[in-house]
Amino acid sequence: MHDSVYSGKFFFQNTFQELDVAVENGIITDIKKHINGKRKLLKNAIIPAGTDTHVHFRDPGETEKEDFSTGSISAIYGGTTTVFDMPNNRIKIDNYSAYMDKLEIVRRKAFCDFGLYSNFTGSNANIISKESSGIKIYMGETTNAGGIGNITEESLASIEKMGIPVVFHAEDGECLKNHAGLARNLKEYSSIRPVECEDIAIKKAENMKFSKGIITHITHDVNTPYIKEVTPHHTLLNTDMPLGPYGKVNPPLRSKDLQESLLNGLINGKFNTVSSDHAPHTQNDKIDFEYAKSGIIGVETRIPLMLALVHKKILPFDIFYKTCILNPAKLFNLKKGEIKIGNYADFMSVDFSSMNRIDDYKLHSKNPGSPFNGFDAIFPDYVILRGETVIDQKELTGSRTGKYVNDLR
Repeated sequence: MHDSVYSGKFFFQNTFQELDVAVENGIITDIKKHINGKRKLLKNAIIPAGTDTHVHFRDPGETEKEDFSTGSISAIYGGTTTVFDMPNNRIKIDNYSAYMDKLEIVRRKAFCDFGLYSNFTGSNANIISKESSGIKIYMGETTNAGGIGNITEESLASIEKMGIPVVFHAEDGECLKNHAGLARNLKEYSSIRPVECEDIAIKKAENMKFSKGIITHITHDVNTPYIKEVTPHHTLLNTDMPLGPYGKVNPPLRSKDLQESLLNGLINGKFNTVSSDHAPHTQNDKIDFEYAKSGIIGVETRIPLMLALVHKKILPFDIFYKTCILNPAKLFNLKKGEIKIGNYADFMSVDFSSMNRIDDYKLHSKNPGSPFNGFDAIFPDYVILRGETVIDQKELTGSRTGKYVNDLR
């Protein structure tokens, strides 16, 4: 007997089909037109749940901004059941001990499944935890990160040997110093962290020759052999918009022309993944532009914003599916991202006719101020995590049952 059978119109083998999907111990065990047993009917379109490979949940060290409970709840409300959290905590996750301390904290709080990055500083390859889900390299200064130091061929080989994704924040430190100055608005902030600094950093990253390299939050169309990640904020927001400090982020928002070019690149299949780079700050951190902290929230709105673009026939469904769901799961060797026997039963039910405007007061981050306030979005009605309903008619029913991805493989 199966633990449960879900019935509805599933996105299966690149098309929507009326199917029954059987689940046992959280894993899909059968997919047929009809499966005997008591079935749970899900209305509307059923698609695999998302994986967000780039979040900053601030836990531990800055839990006044976010913690893993509020961050993972936000993820689930947005149709994301797996997140990968970055290592630039106030207490740097750049050694085995710090990593294991963070893992112990997160295990107790997570509502969704999770992985954790370690920070490679250039000289710490021998003390990075072998448990790490991925490696993050900051090429220049940003929140709680000071950039990369001297790197040896031996240390690069040690990182490569781990066989896990290596993710770059591509803003070159020396270039940023050369352009440093006062920024009182979005256009000035873009000018002191220009695209030139990204291009220099990407070339340096390529010279490291990692087999699983990823360039994160790209802000303009670039050519690189590495995996290319973009964010909703860089594809949908620009420096002409009256966003104030809530639009301040690293790397910065760009001009309308560059933003529209980036969106067209996404639409035309030039990018591999869409991640949120969810990075909350307190309201006090976002008062005065010049001194405001850089970071935009987005884990809850990433998929709903993209679904609205799909509904408007701006973004092809297959591009949405690959960049938000399939490719992120594959990059990290997760048994997720597809309705497939042997995969975890992670999926969501979506009513494409139920489009609403984002109200940041209704978001679930600890600090929900969003530059996407008022944007069209489609939030899932139901979210299933490993066979268990965690969002039921847009209401949270799940608990802290999130698991570490290393325990799911």
